[in-house]
Amino acid sequence: MESIRWLLAVAGVEFEEVNLTKRQEYVKLLSDGALMFEQVPLVEMDGMKLVQTKAILNYIAGKYNLYGKDLKERVMIEIYAEGVQDLMQMIMALPFMPPDAKKTKLEVIERKATSRYLPVFEKALFSSQYLVGYQLSCADVQLLETTLMLEEKFPTILSKFPVVKAFQGRMKSLPAIHKFLRPGSKRKPQPDDVYVKAVCEVLDFKL
Repeated sequence: MESIRWLLAVAGVEFEEVNLTKRQEYVKLLSDGALMFEQVPLVEMDGMKLVQTKAILNYIAGKYNLYGKDLKERVMIEIYAEGVQDLMQMIMALPFMPPDAKKTKLEVIERKATSRYLPVFEKALFSSQYLVGYQLSCADVQLLETTLMLEEKFPTILSKFPVVKAFQGRMKSLPAIHKFLRPGSKRKPQPDDVYVKAVCEVLDFKL
């Protein structure tokens, strides 16, 4: 869901957010038929009830010119975005893991980030301001989000990736992103124990 907030913020879209806090609220969405695959997130936009995070992100990106100028750019954007999501998903899973497994998982994340993912982005951005083409795309936004998540876990992880670090700095200076990063915005912190407990209760999820 946080990636959706990021993309809406970059697109300059004002939105209302409803967070589920009780199991009954989720059950009502199910009984109303609002969740096609019985999963959240759900985004209501342009008269549609959109589900599935990737589909939602692609719709927002296409609607607000963050999805490349042609089919070839679009497929490259999706390739980079999928790579970013692979890395992001590993980080997002951490709060839901038992404490004894987190240390090992953190080591795996750091190793894969520095050997598999960040080198790809370093190369892609070496001679270009953006990952694909000459304009901002959803892949750039997701990469920025992920680098910030990485730095929360590994503060010096970008020290060997100066091009990615410079990209991060440029992105953070964009007015919409600068505003989103300021206190009081709709940006959410990384999940804590309170968040995990709420998710487990609402979705009846057992750790």
